[in-house]
Amino acid sequence: MQKKLLFISMLFAQAAFAQKTYIQCGKLIDGTSATAQTQITIVVEGKNIIDIQKGYTSGTGADKLINLQSKTVMPGLIDCHVHLESEFNKNSAIEGFTLTDADVAYRASVYAKRTLMAGFTTVRDLGGTGVNISLRKAIRQGLVDGPRIITAGRAISASGGHMDPSDGFRDDAFNHRPGPDEGVADGKDELIKAVRLQFKRGSDVIKIASTGGVLDLSEDGSGAQFSIDEIKAVVETAKDYGLKVACHAHGAEGIRRAILGGVTSIEHGTFMDDEDIKLAKQYGTWYVPTIIAGKSVADSARTPGFFPPVIARKALEIGPQIQQTFAKAYKAGVKIAFGTDAGVYAHGKNYIEFQYMVEAGMPPIEAIKAATSSAADLLGMSAKIGSISKGKFADIVAVDGDPLLDIKAMKNVSFIMKEGKIYFGAN
Repeated sequence: MQKKLLFISMLFAQAAFAQKTYIQCGKLIDGTSATAQTQITIVVEGKNIIDIQKGYTSGTGADKLINLQSKTVMPGLIDCHVHLESEFNKNSAIEGFTLTDADVAYRASVYAKRTLMAGFTTVRDLGGTGVNISLRKAIRQGLVDGPRIITAGRAISASGGHMDPSDGFRDDAFNHRPGPDEGVADGKDELIKAVRLQFKRGSDVIKIASTGGVLDLSEDGSGAQFSIDEIKAVVETAKDYGLKVACHAHGAEGIRRAILGGVTSIEHGTFMDDEDIKLAKQYGTWYVPTIIAGKSVADSARTPGFFPPVIARKALEIGPQIQQTFAKAYKAGVKIAFGTDAGVYAHGKNYIEFQYMVEAGMPPIEAIKAATSSAADLLGMSAKIGSISKGKFADIVAVDGDPLLDIKAMKNVSFIMKEGKIYFGAN
């Protein structure tokens, strides 16, 4: 009897293992090619793509067939700059003092699912409280639905910098001065410690700020706030632990120092000048523009009372500039990866960045590659994500319409698969 049950269970296991999924694609943007292909079938087994076939094939009766013949299919999208813990609103300043980690976690789980449902199967979360690390774990364990997360844990800045929570407050407003434990570090020794603490807590990437920012209470976000040697200390320490470094930077001097210091990517890059562009090309530094964030904060700043006056002023000065800088950097040949700063605007609207990129002169196919193969290159994950290729994760999305003719079609996500699991749109 036991042998018979074992035999039956083995048959079921073999049947389940043998089942494949055949996805018939009307149009396929594979993430690397310069044009779309038509009438292609993607074969998925388990978590991976095992074959890509010309024409429409359907396997055997034991296999699953998904008909996307009327859709445009592409790799799961990648957003290289999000903040899943929060969504900025007029009460954000006070919420920093009233919300508990549990409050943040519940909200983050909602934002994560919303992001996945927008077709983004991988994101790089560039700074929060550390709840982002727990969210990454929960998604990996299948406890909540969301994109694959590469996270920086807490981001790191100088005293008075973008990540200093005491900016704009009285010196005695906090029970201690923020230090490396909170991501505030001055000098090489403190910065080395801050990097090591983030590695210890489980961060996948290090995020620093070489200038101030828009949504902090500092008076000016454009000035450089780390020396080149300080940035080199961060980069070298991160490299020892196998981590890349992303750098928030608005002002030209802070961008220049970050590139010379060896960071992997510049985030925002608002006032990037000709020298910065030349250096970025020379050093192979990636640029993640976040155009939608700039436009969003500028729009919010026009609503009286939405921001404190100091933030509203910076938002109106900095926000509109990013798209122009992006156009200049792209034309010059700087490496571009897709990133939106989601959380500064409403999660799930990441697709609007595509529209702004195309509006600024990037062809639709290049904008999609920025969110697929190029983004995977930046993350160092090209072996598993970023294109529809044999052996890679079955991260596959589809949209209604043709985004190569109208980029606004990126809004119309009608199918989502991550690592072979269908989250939306199975027929």
